[in-house]
Amino acid sequence: MGANPKVIAQVRSGWIVIGDLQFLPGYCLLLADPVVPTLNALTGESRLQFLADMAALGDALLATTEAERINYEILGNAEAALHAHVFPRYREEPERYRNQPVWMYEREYRYSIPFDGERDGPLMRKIAEYLKAAGVSA
Repeated sequence: MGANPKVIAQVRSGWIVIGDLQFLPGYCLLLADPVVPTLNALTGESRLQFLADMAALGDALLATTEAERINYEILGNAEAALHAHVFPRYREEPERYRNQPVWMYEREYRYSIPFDGERDGPLMRKIAEYLKAAGVSA
């Protein structure tokens, strides 16, 4: 049995994985471990750690991509398992999307670029190296 090819790193609050779709290069998720239904189910240090790990992932994306900002989303409407979507946003995005929420991309399937280990692997390694150097992951 092999490891999940989308895993970038294990952090104190869970796992960082690359998104199934890469319509924005570097789109990642932070998955809570242990699994809890919502952010509000965490208390004290566990809650703070999840939010700190989410922000650290954003720092890693700013350092390893040419993103000009990061968007963070914790929704939980479709899946009752705490996870954060972390989206790098780029100056080169099409004008009609640049100032819109990322879910606007879903309206056009041509932006649904599936994960490709060969293409996405180098960026995943850069993110992992950044997180390790920052002391966020082992």
